[in-house]
Amino acid sequence: MGGDPIPVPTPAYFQSPTRVFGFTFPTYRLVVVACALAVAIGLYLLLERTRIGAMIRAGVDDRQMARAVGIPVSGFFTAVFCLGAGIAGAGGVLGGPVLSAYPGLDADMLPLALIVVILGGVGSLLGAFVGSFIIGFIYTFGSALIPDLAYIILFLPMIAVIAFRPRGLFGRLNT
Repeated sequence: MGGDPIPVPTPAYFQSPTRVFGFTFPTYRLVVVACALAVAIGLYLLLERTRIGAMIRAGVDDRQMARAVGIPVSGFFTAVFCLGAGIAGAGGVLGGPVLSAYPGLDADMLPLALIVVILGGVGSLLGAFVGSFIIGFIYTFGSALIPDLAYIILFLPMIAVIAFRPRGLFGRLNT
C-alpha cells in the first residue's frame, strides 16, 4: 500500500460532462456543488428556523441561562458535534473522486478549512459558506494560473480580513 494515492472512481452515472449555457462542466463536480448547497440550506433552516436551532443558539450565546430554562445544552452540543462529524465524513466521501485519498490529505485540507473559518468568521454559517466559495475560487484559479504562488495567494484574503475585520466577513460581536 505505502504512500501511493488511492483513486476513488467517479460513479458511472456522473462520468459524462454536462453542458450548461454553452459551457461544459464535469457532472460529478456539479453534483458535489448541488450537495453542498443542499446541506448548507438544510443547516441554515435547522439553525435559523426551528425550535431546536433556537435552543442550540441559546446554548452557544449563554450556556448557563439556557440550562436554567431547561435546555439540555450538553446533549445538543454532542448532537451538533455528531452532525458536524457526519457532514465532514460525507464531504470526504463526496470529495474522494475529485481529490483521491493519500497520506497527508488531511494536512493539505486543514489549512484550507482554517482559512475558510477565519475568512468567514468563527460561528457564522453564512461566513463559512461564502468563505469556502472565495477560497475554492482562489485555490482553483491560483493553482491553474500561478502554480508557484498558489499557496501564498490563498492566504492573502485571510490576511486582509484579519487586518480590517478581525472577526471575519460575517463574524458577530459576542455581547
